[in-house]
Amino acid sequence: MKKLALGAITVASLSLLMACQTKKTENTSTFNQSVTQTIDKGKIEGKKDKDKKVLEWLGVPYAQAKRWQEPKEVNKWKGTFKASNYGDKDIQFSNDKVVGKENALNLDVVRPDTKKTKLPVIVYIHGGNNQTGNAQEIKGNTFVKDINAVYVSVNYRLGVFGFNPLEAVKTGSDNQKSGNFSLLDIAKALDWVKENIETFGGDKDNVTLSGFSAGGRDVMAALISPTFKGKFNKAISFSGGMTLSDMEDSQNTFAAAIASLVVEDGIKSSQEEAKSWLLTKGSDVANYLKTLSADRLAKLMGNAAIRMAVFPHLYKDGTVLPSEGFDTKNYNDVPLMLVSGTNEFSFFAANDNRFAKDFTSGELFKDSQKQAEYNYVRKYGGQLYRLSNTVESTRLMADKYKSNIYVSQISYGDNADVTPQLAPTFGAFHGIFEPMLQSPSNYTSFIGQDFNNDGAAEMSANFKAYLKNFLATGNPNGNDLSKWPAWTKKDNVLSITASKKKAEIKATTDTETAEDILTKLEADTSLSEDVKEDLNKNVLNGRWFSSVIDEKYNNQ
Repeated sequence: MKKLALGAITVASLSLLMACQTKKTENTSTFNQSVTQTIDKGKIEGKKDKDKKVLEWLGVPYAQAKRWQEPKEVNKWKGTFKASNYGDKDIQFSNDKVVGKENALNLDVVRPDTKKTKLPVIVYIHGGNNQTGNAQEIKGNTFVKDINAVYVSVNYRLGVFGFNPLEAVKTGSDNQKSGNFSLLDIAKALDWVKENIETFGGDKDNVTLSGFSAGGRDVMAALISPTFKGKFNKAISFSGGMTLSDMEDSQNTFAAAIASLVVEDGIKSSQEEAKSWLLTKGSDVANYLKTLSADRLAKLMGNAAIRMAVFPHLYKDGTVLPSEGFDTKNYNDVPLMLVSGTNEFSFFAANDNRFAKDFTSGELFKDSQKQAEYNYVRKYGGQLYRLSNTVESTRLMADKYKSNIYVSQISYGDNADVTPQLAPTFGAFHGIFEPMLQSPSNYTSFIGQDFNNDGAAEMSANFKAYLKNFLATGNPNGNDLSKWPAWTKKDNVLSITASKKKAEIKATTDTETAEDILTKLEADTSLSEDVKEDLNKNVLNGRWFSSVIDEKYNNQ
């Protein structure tokens, strides 16, 4: 009788256990489509975008931080956090004014308004030279349904708040001493994703870290960072090459930039004395730096214009980023996608002091000499920048990286017959992929109607299909898409463009080197040698991509 009773209890226990497991499966197999969810810090209420049929949770705090300190967990909140408005952007000097809030560490989550769960997750890091920008650079609501993913975009610390190499502020852990606070913020955002994304129907084990421009360079830095190990499963770098800074050189640049404030405040009488003082480890320096107003600090080094020497960041500190930089053998080896336009330098050429006024007024296009000069720097700067973002980076990684790397180059915008507004001005510019994802585009004012044709529509649809496949599996290829071969030492590249009627996407190769482009630049006869030398020394100099030019012309 006792054995029978024990057996009955065991059967009942097993039935209860199976019922609980079934209930759990039922609860997690579909998403409940409510705008109110509960994450680790409490309840959160987002909103529905009924037109786009997506759900959004905006301005969600993922960490908190003090100036030049590691980000920490946010405190649990009481009641329900309202997440229906965009969060603060980090403080920055943008369009000649200081905007944003210091230590604004928040993110947006956007997903399709469906019952689907275990969706791939894409975490997006905005651009802006790690000095400006915000998480709304690319909003997820116009394309998350197309890529069938949960989209997370991150606000992180910028400028001298996101990076500070000075010894006086190195008072905490090895991470804190690295000076790479922007990277620590991004790593903390990925921790938040691991902890919370299942609540929003995302798969915490299928996370793709992506970014554009500076955000793309941050992604490349994350590939070599021990701090990011295990935090993401795939990566996409849009127009982001390999750029790092040495600590000592960076300290000198920062000290020189801040020295003017020291003199202005009467602490030291000369720039030289102020710089020397700022390079010391004293608590008096730390106290001064921490009491400086955020507005004054935000304005420093705002003229970088993709010149690392002006605003050095991404330091090879030996902890967050290895001292050997991209020569490390210890990559966070995950499937990787690299995307670039073919005319990446056009924005920066147009905004260079030599051309900005005439470009804006339109006078540049009425003066054949000025236009020839602009075309020269746009052409060769664009070719070098394209290489830096794609095959040149891949070649550096080739012998140290095992996962597949998929390289694409977008030339839509370069053909005047197809894109009459873009071709003479910016071409396939830095960010050309964005109108293929987002509507309305951030670039509407100058792309005009150039994306309003059947070819561009098909190109955009195919581009999103490649992204969807990559996010899901780590391989962009799929039915009805042109084959995208993984990169090999044959320099495989997917060329993306369109006619007015259809997409024109095909596998090709890009075997050029920076030295090849330098040879073409030297042979160019569109300008006099004196003008060319002037442009090489004063416009194309000191950029991410320009080492071959700088070496040739002894540029500083």
